[in-house]
Amino acid sequence: MAGMLRLAMAFSVLLSLSLPSSHAQTSTCGDYKFTNKSFTYCSDLPYLNSFLHWTFEQSTGKLQMAYRHTGITASSWVAWAINPNLNSVSSAMLGAQSLVAFQQSNGTMRFYKSPIGTSNYQASLAEGSLTYEVSDLSAEYLNNDEMIIFATWVLPTNSTTILQVWQEGPVSNGLPSVHPTVAPNTNAKGTLNLLSGQTASSGGGGSKFRKRNIHGILNAVSWGVLMPFGAMVARYLKVFKSADPAWFYLHATCQTSAYVVGVAGWATGLKLGSDSPGIQYDTHRNIGIILFCLGTLQVFALLLRPNKDHKFRFHWNIYHHATGYAVIILSIVNIFEGFDILKPEKKWKNAYIGLIIALGVQAALLEAYTWYVVLKRKRSEKAPRTANGVNGYSA
Repeated sequence: MAGMLRLAMAFSVLLSLSLPSSHAQTSTCGDYKFTNKSFTYCSDLPYLNSFLHWTFEQSTGKLQMAYRHTGITASSWVAWAINPNLNSVSSAMLGAQSLVAFQQSNGTMRFYKSPIGTSNYQASLAEGSLTYEVSDLSAEYLNNDEMIIFATWVLPTNSTTILQVWQEGPVSNGLPSVHPTVAPNTNAKGTLNLLSGQTASSGGGGSKFRKRNIHGILNAVSWGVLMPFGAMVARYLKVFKSADPAWFYLHATCQTSAYVVGVAGWATGLKLGSDSPGIQYDTHRNIGIILFCLGTLQVFALLLRPNKDHKFRFHWNIYHHATGYAVIILSIVNIFEGFDILKPEKKWKNAYIGLIIALGVQAALLEAYTWYVVLKRKRSEKAPRTANGVNGYSA
């Protein structure tokens, strides 16, 4: 049990270390190695799990680049674009000169150039010629859910800063469909200095992105780690008489701490909702509201807990256990909903899955051992008592 608590604490620390700065996600591009290519610079783009690698020769305007998009499924398209108008950051998609790639149903890659119109956001990503000369265009989809676009651009020799746009969306009937309009997609744009590698994201979205990560960490640690651990304490320690009443205080501490941290995460979510008009995740929000209500009822249940010999204690136990297990199940479901919304690096979702599996395995082992102790105790209590010899007779 102590080992699982240390594992939970380690998970929360790792998650906190994964928080991006206001305009950057976890830095990984510098460690990435291409098979047959190398680039001078790389940048961790602040949204959509994307990275840009490039080499730029100012004297010729030659820009060799690779755009990597991780955590992407084979039924999605990705795109990277340059907008010739540096002054249109707020509407960077309009007029963007884009490269598009997706995997076709036969497993081969489809990649092409697509100029975006200057007056239509709902672009169809149709194939066409670009303002810039582009050569060596190719794309690949790797088994680790990563799509990469390679290309060589020829830019004006006085161009040292570009306005870049990157995007992802679903493929329907073999063609790219309109991408989602949630915050990570609409904020996937910004300027890039090709000589220094300095980037600037648009619209102050980095602060909001950081709040979303804080919201996710608070809820993952509280509802998703502390709450199940506290339930295991109550379930498996109280069977040992020597652990009474220590198990109760440990259980109450875990659940109260989980509730306090969870409420902070819930409040952060409400703030994000108010700061993001038009962006709404109905399932995630509704489950969050239900969790807050059930968690609050559990806190009041602790305050109104009847004595062990009270006639209502049996009914209180049923209510307390049913509500507690419902909170744990809904919490885990909602955390995975949050993973789908935030789309962090795959390792964090895998880390949480591993933690839940570890908790489940330990719960199964403790359940078996608990039943063994209980059944052994019952057999001992039913055995005939002896005193001063066999069957109570003295020798």
